[in-house]
Amino acid sequence: MRLPITLATAAAVAALASCTTAPERETRSPQAAAELAEKLAGRTAGPTKSCIPNYPSTQMQVIDDYTILFDAGSTVYVQNPQGGCRGLANGSYTLVTRQYGTQLCANDIHRMVDLQTGMQGGACVFSEFVPYKRQG
Repeated sequence: MRLPITLATAAAVAALASCTTAPERETRSPQAAAELAEKLAGRTAGPTKSCIPNYPSTQMQVIDDYTILFDAGSTVYVQNPQGGCRGLANGSYTLVTRQYGTQLCANDIHRMVDLQTGMQGGACVFSEFVPYKRQG
């Protein structure tokens, strides 16, 4: 009788351990790092923001699976989705947002849709936005 309880306990502990392990962030490629540095050159990071105005997709730029920029002219907002958006940077997916207002906010869930098939390929959860403003 003791063996099944022990196995059940071990299985529960293993399941909980796998849930608490944070996903590893991939290292940014040299090309992506250079692109990000170029876009943020001459700008200073400000305090994070929970929400930003919704910008047209033409003002959104994907740097890599872990970094999306929203260009608002004098301010560029950096978005690092929680756990990343695997596959977004290769250009075969687009983000589809269900709007509940006029803003993009932390904890919003965005679907990744395959541009060829129209099928959902995953989801991304936005974190807080970091504004980078031009100095001076």
